[in-house]
Amino acid sequence: MNKSESKYFNTALLMNQALVELLNKKELEYITVKEICDKPGVNRSTFYLHYDTIADLVDECIENCNKKFLEYFTETTKEFLAKINNCSKDDLIFITPKYLYPYLKYIKENKVIHQVAVKHNKLMNSIKKFNSLNKYIFKPIFCRFNIDDKTENYMIAYYINGVTAIINEWIKNDCKDEIEYIANIIIECVRPKFNINQDNK
Repeated sequence: MNKSESKYFNTALLMNQALVELLNKKELEYITVKEICDKPGVNRSTFYLHYDTIADLVDECIENCNKKFLEYFTETTKEFLAKINNCSKDDLIFITPKYLYPYLKYIKENKVIHQVAVKHNKLMNSIKKFNSLNKYIFKPIFCRFNIDDKTENYMIAYYINGVTAIINEWIKNDCKDEIEYIANIIIECVRPKFNINQDNK
């Protein structure tokens, strides 16, 4: 990347950041090109050099957020999906430190992006992402355990809403608690260590 390309890329990145910050404060329809340009200190002509409309910037921003999220994980999507189909049932557990730590690290270092994704789930394609998550991860796992569709829907709601509630509470506290602590809370809620030999009292 030459100096000119680097400057072009950095300017686009600054406008991406400006959009995310603005979306955390207001709805998209009330955001103007001027506001997007004012934050990084660029002029309107620079904006239109990169994008035709704010919608184009939104699309780029979503794509960049997705790429950034995946960078926190060592496994590729292909490797992860292959593991679902090929590992033993005993290893078919993904609420573990291996997957939670990078996920929580991403949340902690990108709190504003996460807040925007929750607040503007339709705009940020959160429903589409959930459908992909459901199709490529949850369904294959539940299928291997022979869980019926009706039960599956309740279980997915429990996992998604429960984990999201913990993370939102963590963000309210400005992510001050350690990642390991939050990961342990999630694991304890999803996979509690009940002593099955203990008599009920």
